[in-house]
Amino acid sequence: MIEVKDVTKRFEQTVALQSVSLEMHQGEQYAIRGASGSGKSTLLYLLGGLDTPSSGEITIMGNCLQQMDDQQLAKFRNRMVGFVFQFHFLLPSMNSIDNIYLPAKIAGVKISTIKSDVEQLAERLGVVHCLKKYPYQLSGGEQQRVNLIRALSLKPALLLCDEPTGNLDSQNSSLVTSILIELAGQFGATLVVVTHDDQVASHFSRSFWLQDGAIIR
Repeated sequence: MIEVKDVTKRFEQTVALQSVSLEMHQGEQYAIRGASGSGKSTLLYLLGGLDTPSSGEITIMGNCLQQMDDQQLAKFRNRMVGFVFQFHFLLPSMNSIDNIYLPAKIAGVKISTIKSDVEQLAERLGVVHCLKKYPYQLSGGEQQRVNLIRALSLKPALLLCDEPTGNLDSQNSSLVTSILIELAGQFGATLVVVTHDDQVASHFSRSFWLQDGAIIR
């Protein structure tokens, strides 16, 4: 599903990634591991089309991201990719259910076609009582679970998670990780999780280790 060929990413004089090549397969689950500053998040943003490499090529499901214009990339992200970040990025002016439905509205998908799935996810994640509340009224764990429903609402082929449990206690961290893996499996999504947490990484049998912007194993 994903092919990264000799990708380098520079920020002025800093090399964040150097000559990274890897393959990931449809429906499988991966952890990207490494210390802070190793290039983990940079790689994730490149895979999601949120940034572009300085050199090299990234192909996802036959689509070369470097050949897409901004409009095509926006459509790709909206319909093909679900993002879960350490910070939830819920819009404060919208309640939880409107935040969840936002990707569908942008994509022109009828809310009625995803309503049942969203309600089931809210039940599974224990946040039914949060759907009419605004982000400031929710705990950190509740916000992250609402964020997770939003990311899964359109059943993306690729689910990218950047330290998704970084602000959670150990109990909620384990819950969110288990649910990510379970739901990605149900949807047939390829799951990629960036983490430095050994407890989170232990859930994954496939890992890429980064050090100083390069894959070391």
